[in-house]
Amino acid sequence: MAGNMSYTIVEYFGGDEGHRCGYCKNEKSNFSHGMWSHTMTVQDYQDLIDRGWRRSGKYVYKPTMDKTCCPQYAIRCHALKFQPSKSHKKILKKMNKFISQGELPKEPHEGEPMESVSEEMGTQGLTKMCHSEISCSTSTNFQKEVEVRPTITEFRNQVTDIVPTSSETVRKDPKPIQDERAAATAPKPGAGADANRPPCRKAKELRKERRLQKEQERHNADAVVSSLSHAPTQTNQPKPLEDFISESLMNNSAHRLEVRLVPVSFEDPQFMASYQQSVVLFARYQKAIHGDDPNECSETEFRRFLCDSPLEAEYSVDGPTMGYGSFHQQYWLDGQIVAVGVIDILPTCVSSVYLFYHPDFASLSLGSYSALREIAFTRQLQIQSSKLSYYYLGFYIHSCPKMRYKGQYRPSDLLCPETFVWVPIEQCTPHLDNARYARFNQDPDAGDACVLTDLGRALVLYKRGLMPYAVYSRKRKGCSDEDEMQQYASLVGQNCVERILLYRS
Repeated sequence: MAGNMSYTIVEYFGGDEGHRCGYCKNEKSNFSHGMWSHTMTVQDYQDLIDRGWRRSGKYVYKPTMDKTCCPQYAIRCHALKFQPSKSHKKILKKMNKFISQGELPKEPHEGEPMESVSEEMGTQGLTKMCHSEISCSTSTNFQKEVEVRPTITEFRNQVTDIVPTSSETVRKDPKPIQDERAAATAPKPGAGADANRPPCRKAKELRKERRLQKEQERHNADAVVSSLSHAPTQTNQPKPLEDFISESLMNNSAHRLEVRLVPVSFEDPQFMASYQQSVVLFARYQKAIHGDDPNECSETEFRRFLCDSPLEAEYSVDGPTMGYGSFHQQYWLDGQIVAVGVIDILPTCVSSVYLFYHPDFASLSLGSYSALREIAFTRQLQIQSSKLSYYYLGFYIHSCPKMRYKGQYRPSDLLCPETFVWVPIEQCTPHLDNARYARFNQDPDAGDACVLTDLGRALVLYKRGLMPYAVYSRKRKGCSDEDEMQQYASLVGQNCVERILLYRS
């Protein structure tokens, strides 16, 4: 990354106590490790979320997967390979119809799950922390939607069944058919023992004639199949996501929808110009959708939860033009903000943090619509930065049916909680059907590529001085924090532990 040298500075809080779970509502069964990030580079956060960490404001946490009641598996979608499902297409068409014709649908999309679940993070000395989950809507049919198309062999058989052969002429009256066949096969009169009778034909000759006739019929059927299978390729290719979205941008539409990307910065004029609108919209959403008390959705909460980000804005020659960091993607309808998607743009992904919207437009399935727009946005960024090709949806929670909808954005991977490699979700869900916690990497010899190998190389910030943990421990003879350091370092991995500064008082 270009620019001044910057560091990630964190305080680690451990995670041995159980807290209330926002999914199963158990009071003491949610376990996670947490740390407060004063500042963080986008590369460090990228590496952390690829080890199962996630941020909520400046608080960064990692569920204790083998201990917590509702294991939360990091999930990412391959944005470049994504094709909208039938349910997604309905949502896109619903929005396009609203924009073009101006009528809101009366009810939400059939089968949509509840909104995302907020969770209380009761870690040591911290106030209530809301869980960073996307409000997405999709079908409660959690099986992958597949459009079944016949193979060429099956299609050829269908065509053969449809195209009549010489022995299957379509008629209702059998007698005329027999007469026509007799007339067609009757040989012409010729010279012979009896001039009024045709000459005899050998059986071999008749068999050859029938064989040639059948080959001609087969050739005709193949020609029909070939003409259909070699039709213009664009008719066989699925309609790309961008085409569905662009349909809502007609000049003569009843409404005008505009999506603006603004950096989360109180020094940015565009962010500040729309700040109060966003504050009011957040409070309205939290009260109507989540039933929050007014003091739980104040401007202070909005700022702490959705504006305070540890990520420092960074720019790179081969990166996206707007740079990396935290952004608000604002949805403006006829000059008013109706939804805001909070996202982080990182070196290899767009990470979705949260979405809030105007309750009056709930029937438009704005959660799913915004997720589809963010996938399209990721594809757009990949043109500028080749490594940026994934869309991170937060956590997938198989044990909570309401949270399985994220698995509908295919193709997608889940993060193995032991080896930290990404595994296709189709290979993971059978294991999760049998147990809440599962190791997805089936190679028994595979391990964590960034496993902690040298605790002494961990960086520590102590009395305004930067030093390895080996030096710090010698300066503080008899210090009793080695177990905590070992836990922290193993969770962030050797690579991060050598870059991130752990604050020690």
